[in-house]
Amino acid sequence: MLKRTVISLAASWLVAASAWGAPEFPTILYGAAYYHEYMPYERLDKDVAMIKAAGFNVVRLGESTWSLWEPEDGRFETAWMDRVVEAMGKAGIKVIMGTPTYSLPAWMAHQHPEILARRAGGGMNSYGMRQNMDTDAPAYRFYAERLIRRIVAHYKDNPNVIGWQVDNETASYGATNDDSFIRFQHYLEKKFGTPENLSKAWFLNYWGQNLHTWEDLPRPDSAQSTGYKLEWSRWSQMRVTDFLHWQAQLVRECAGPRQFVTHDFAGAMHGDVNENAVAKALDVPGVNIYHWSPQEYYNGADQALQADFTRSLKGGNFLVTETNAQTTDWSSSFQYPPYDGQFREDVYTHIANGANMVEYWHWASIHANQETYWKGVLSHDLEPNRAYGEISRTGHELQKIGPRLANLRIHNEVAILWSRDSLNAINDMPFAKDSQWGAGGSKADYSSLVRQIHRALYDQNVGADFVFPESQDFSPYKLLIVPSLYVADDALLNRIADYIRKGGHVVMTFKSGFTNENAAVRWTMAPGPLREALGFHYQEFSNLAQPLALKDDPYHVGEDNKVRYWAEFLQLDSAKALAWYDHPFFGRWPAITSNQYGAGKVVYEGSYLSDKLQAGVLRAALQDAGLAGPDQQLPPRVHASSGSNSFGRTLRYYFNYSGDAVSFTYRRQPGTDLLSGRRLRSGDTLQLGPWNLAIIEEDGA
Repeated sequence: MLKRTVISLAASWLVAASAWGAPEFPTILYGAAYYHEYMPYERLDKDVAMIKAAGFNVVRLGESTWSLWEPEDGRFETAWMDRVVEAMGKAGIKVIMGTPTYSLPAWMAHQHPEILARRAGGGMNSYGMRQNMDTDAPAYRFYAERLIRRIVAHYKDNPNVIGWQVDNETASYGATNDDSFIRFQHYLEKKFGTPENLSKAWFLNYWGQNLHTWEDLPRPDSAQSTGYKLEWSRWSQMRVTDFLHWQAQLVRECAGPRQFVTHDFAGAMHGDVNENAVAKALDVPGVNIYHWSPQEYYNGADQALQADFTRSLKGGNFLVTETNAQTTDWSSSFQYPPYDGQFREDVYTHIANGANMVEYWHWASIHANQETYWKGVLSHDLEPNRAYGEISRTGHELQKIGPRLANLRIHNEVAILWSRDSLNAINDMPFAKDSQWGAGGSKADYSSLVRQIHRALYDQNVGADFVFPESQDFSPYKLLIVPSLYVADDALLNRIADYIRKGGHVVMTFKSGFTNENAAVRWTMAPGPLREALGFHYQEFSNLAQPLALKDDPYHVGEDNKVRYWAEFLQLDSAKALAWYDHPFFGRWPAITSNQYGAGKVVYEGSYLSDKLQAGVLRAALQDAGLAGPDQQLPPRVHASSGSNSFGRTLRYYFNYSGDAVSFTYRRQPGTDLLSGRRLRSGDTLQLGPWNLAIIEEDGA
């Protein structure tokens, strides 16, 4: 049984579960970001009444309007927000307050133009857009701290304010200002000791760019060194981490003991934000998850990808701080409102992935400026509409069953090893550019490969966690998938090999083990320290001008039996070939191999597989690891996921992501559909209407 310490938040709004190290909630938080300051006329009472009628129990306030909190240097205003917080509290609606530091007031930019970020190449940002600052600038930090302390102290004892969101979708903003560059130099001094050590690690003898004094360190603007570029990306991440840790500490110094701290990541898996490091400063991570596949293409896959990553940051639940209300775009070119049923299904999709809160961005559509067409729950007429109707019905469902859904514990036996260094280094040296010398984009990259792998698992109803290069123990998982681990030190590669040797199953893809921790290509035979575990070596590789077929369609995928972009000329040692290229030249080398190493097994993909081919390889690996079951027999477009709730009961979610009714045989333990109240036993037929779902709570603990 979990040992729990209750932290009263006006009727026990928060429970800290010490076994997980993350806050638990008595029910699902459901609401929207609310900006009364954006309204074209006074309507606070009407909005609050509509918010309450929708079944919402939380709103996010305040993060976007520094200029109202501090209209002039040193003159602070809170009355405009106090009346909003008070009105929400009277209606029983809790508040998460944001620190308003991501959009500068005009007076500050005028008084301190040095706060604006210096871009690579030397140009300074101009005032107008948000997130245009150097977050390390002393003047910026002074003003931000002064404001944060005042706001947080003002609301620290307010029972309606249950948490704080530090900043908003923070990134490095490409800042290369003098203060940041000098701190980068000091960071390098500490890490490498001497300029000569750095020059050796980065191979700066190339083009005669080796350093003998730290003052000779060039700016990153036009750096050619792969080591420099990788280290600058790490430094950019460290800047973001430092800034958000600094804000979180300020909030904790001033906040009440019953208020939690979160941050809303701008989606998942960024190159310049170390979400893992940032999350250490948070009580619970938040993430803004928007889906870009509307209407007929809505399938829940991208929500699951971002949720799995965010949940893995602290190994527990998370908050969806922003998600689609109606349509999303900075123009009116991509206005695809959800079909009937998709509003509701999307909420439960987030909850099934481990979200303890779902908040829309935002309550009411904005009537002018950049985000005019990023619509809210209410359209521009600010009246009840189709979206409001379905969202309200969902809110009232959650009032009844929310306590059964909150704090879902998800146990996955598959993990994906995600490497931010590999993402950045492959972006620097892409393997599938559109053109050789031009500035064209890439047809495929690290991110596309990770998404392909996760989607293949998702389509087979297999949940996945993410693990990271700093993860010391992979043993909780039966299958570890390693996409293009291009940058890695020997210690990480040895941990993977040791995991295999002790009985683990691994699927690894091309370019893994290629460079060391400084993005320098290893000077031992590829795949370096992985050679014994993988059972092959190679010296050559090639881009593929055209897709190549594999001999004899080994995974039975028909026309999709193809690989693209990249091929390594694998030479077998102890490994066995699972597939060969069907080509007069490339055909002498295997495309996919398998090797038994100790008590475990590793499958290696030497090329970029088609989506269906990737699904076939993973299907075989899952079966080999003993991970196939009833969920893998469900009809297409039916997605299943599961976890356990706060009452020790197993919850099984079944989603119909299609516009047609679907039925299938329920093959799990007896239970009750929390949405319909229907009892189900193994062998019963479960029917789901278009864009609908069932949530089965199994009997017994």
